[in-house]
Amino acid sequence: MVRRLRRAVYATREQLVYAAALDVGMKIGFGVLVVTLLIYMSGLLDSHIPVQDLPRYWGLPAAEYIHAADVPTGWGWIGLAHSSDYLNFVGIAFLSGVTIVCYARILPYPFKSRDYLFVGMAAAQIVVLLLSASGILEVGH
Repeated sequence: MVRRLRRAVYATREQLVYAAALDVGMKIGFGVLVVTLLIYMSGLLDSHIPVQDLPRYWGLPAAEYIHAADVPTGWGWIGLAHSSDYLNFVGIAFLSGVTIVCYARILPYPFKSRDYLFVGMAAAQIVVLLLSASGILEVGH
């Protein structure tokens, strides 16, 4: 019989706080995705692109799809959030922002222990994520 040694695994306070915030955020985000999917599937709201027209767009390159379907890029989807096919972007955007909330949630702990390098790295990560989400940093145009 092979015995496996159990090693104690310890997590820092910051890791536990981050994990707790991530757990809550992921559950909320998943719930939003499920609800918006049900709204889409039920037909409760009209969709921007009717379901029967979708096959017409499937094989198109992205640039052609954007033009043919008259869909916005970037944060323009917010203007179509009243449509069931764009409503699901709310959950996706929420999930994308959960990491920012997690980093913000742990910032007080290294600050209290005067670990300013950690604070700086976490704050820089928050800034980079916010800038990238804002659309200010654009690449490839």
